[in-house]
Amino acid sequence: MRLIPRSFDIIGSREKAVAIVEIPPDLRDFEEGVAKAIMERHKNVKSVLVKESERLEEYRIRRYRVLAGDPDTEVVHREAGCLFKLDPQKVYFSPREGAERMRIAEKVRDGEKILVMFSGVCPYPIVIAKRHEKVRIIAVESNPHAHNYCVENIHLNRVQDKVIALLGDVRDICPTLGSTFDRIVMPLPKGAYQFLDLAIPLLNCGGVVHFYHWAREPDLFSKAKEILSTASERFGRRAEFLEEVRVSQYSPRVWKVRVDARILC
Repeated sequence: MRLIPRSFDIIGSREKAVAIVEIPPDLRDFEEGVAKAIMERHKNVKSVLVKESERLEEYRIRRYRVLAGDPDTEVVHREAGCLFKLDPQKVYFSPREGAERMRIAEKVRDGEKILVMFSGVCPYPIVIAKRHEKVRIIAVESNPHAHNYCVENIHLNRVQDKVIALLGDVRDICPTLGSTFDRIVMPLPKGAYQFLDLAIPLLNCGGVVHFYHWAREPDLFSKAKEILSTASERFGRRAEFLEEVRVSQYSPRVWKVRVDARILC
């Protein structure tokens, strides 16, 4: 038990869950014991995955190896009264960001039209839709596996009257939407700035963008704010900053941050 890494993710439910662990090189000879200890401590964990790579660029997923348990790693994750079916070997999902998803949902007002870029298995749209009666949300995702889970999760949570899932690259999909939005969520910390040229024109006058970015201490927010200001000015608009949030720590001194801005005409 002493060898168990202090920080690992558990995705799933009381009935079936998957643990995702990072094994330091000096513990590789003991990794089977680590997996066994995790499964003994957490009886709902039926599979233990060990990280074998960093996140890969296209779909933000890692390579994993099944260290112990069931090779079928598809689970239904429960969060904030919502259900998310997914396989962490095929899609990106972070259980650590449940509180962040709730924070965004609490900012939404009934009647808003919302665009969620890089929507994954649909956690942001569904958490928002479950808490608001009158919203219209478009979710865009390029990973076919994530999109299929997104569609299934929309029906699983009975929000199909509020959320529309679209499969494809945001660069191809967004220019064809034929609509503008009151709020745009961009939960892609690495590289989201490359898509602000799509997001800014799609915001209504006074619409809000939730922009995620990787930043290094000690100055976590200046660069993200500069990027947002420059992107807005390119379209003759102005960014009025609303909130700066540390979302999660990626590595020593490097954070995933969120900057909220109202984009004025």
